[in-house]
Amino acid sequence: MPRIDLNCDLGEGAGHDAGLMPLITSANIACGVHAGDEATMRATVELAIKHGVAIGAHPGIADRENFGRRVLPVSPADAHGLVLAQTRLLQIIAHQRGASVRHVKAHGVLYNLAARDAALARAVAEAVYEADPRLILFVLAGSKLVEAGHACGLQVASEVFADRTYQSDGSLTPRSQPNALIADANAAVAQALRLIWQGAVQTTDGTEAKITADTVCLHGDGPHPVEFARRLRSELTAAGIEVKAIGA
Repeated sequence: MPRIDLNCDLGEGAGHDAGLMPLITSANIACGVHAGDEATMRATVELAIKHGVAIGAHPGIADRENFGRRVLPVSPADAHGLVLAQTRLLQIIAHQRGASVRHVKAHGVLYNLAARDAALARAVAEAVYEADPRLILFVLAGSKLVEAGHACGLQVASEVFADRTYQSDGSLTPRSQPNALIADANAAVAQALRLIWQGAVQTTDGTEAKITADTVCLHGDGPHPVEFARRLRSELTAAGIEVKAIGA
């Protein structure tokens, strides 16, 4: 039976966390820099514990005005410091509730820059390893982060997207382009199923890219996220795909 993890970025103030948490298996919790604060981190950790969802840190850059998605200069030292500090804060909060942080997934521009830049990827991976070598690093499938995570000795989970389009090199279409998002739920579900079953996706130029899928990202700030998450989970189950957190 194929197996897939469903992850979602939560604690970012979108207002859908309570509805999404029962439908996912891994929660990437904003750590108070690009979004959220210690209060939202505690609340989201509590919600994850209640529903048996794996807790993950979702560190971003300090640009709340642009939700951590605006391209800004980030040095390897900056990336390392951001990831380590935010991960450690969530570890403390989780530990206070008798839970632990299982994975780390960088947010927004930090995620995208590290996916393309080997030095930044190495800095992110090294920060995660320093926080706890048992942490799982969630990375864009086929990106520089895959190699960096493995080089550090981390377990790596290759992430794919149901509602994002792909370029011919396997990278995501930039959000600045009009065709970056897949608004049609049927098309998004079909893309997710193909990624899981075939390890392939049709790109924007009509070609096919081979992509490894360990975890599928659901965007908590998209249109009708709870309805889409419910639909996707139902379709995965109907297709005989086990939905389970990585490492569980």
